[in-house]
Amino acid sequence: MGERGRLRLRSDEAAAPVPSAEELLRRVAAGDEAAFAGLYDLVAGPVLGLATRVLRDRAQAEEVAQEVLVEVWRKAARYAPERGSALSWVLTVAHRRAVDRVRAHQAGLERDERAARMDVRRPFDEVTESALAGLDRLRVRQCLAQLTDLQRESIVLAYYNGYTYPEVAEVLKVAPGTVKTRIRDGLIRLRDCLGVDR
Repeated sequence: MGERGRLRLRSDEAAAPVPSAEELLRRVAAGDEAAFAGLYDLVAGPVLGLATRVLRDRAQAEEVAQEVLVEVWRKAARYAPERGSALSWVLTVAHRRAVDRVRAHQAGLERDERAARMDVRRPFDEVTESALAGLDRLRVRQCLAQLTDLQRESIVLAYYNGYTYPEVAEVLKVAPGTVKTRIRDGLIRLRDCLGVDR
């Protein structure tokens, strides 16, 4: 084909009518990739502009614009011409996506803020728990000191050193029944001293 033939093709292409966004969207719904390329050229700029206005962050706006265009490709069949223009439908999808991104970002900030507040309290809670545990140990020691020697020795061997009643009896050189009685009486006195309800 000569130079003249090429020129004729170019002038024929220029004369071809540009399909409307509605027509392109209808063809995209049928899976026409070339129609999607044409629709992309028509709506990408307005979609990015809207996303940028809502998000005020170019990088996030670009991400949202890409998500919107993928959604348009996947959901083109949902477009209903009687409810508005194709561009309005695409921009509605874009606006919803951008607003969702803003909400997700805000929720993330609030979640981080709550976590930070909890982290600030946690060391205080650990200190408080440690102090209370220390006070409890001190009270137990003070109450143990009020028991008879035999009660205290029996309880310490059984509850702090893990001895069985027969082992406590062997160490203290007394009958196992005596150990049980000492421990029972000692625990009752400890409970009263510590103010523990029955």
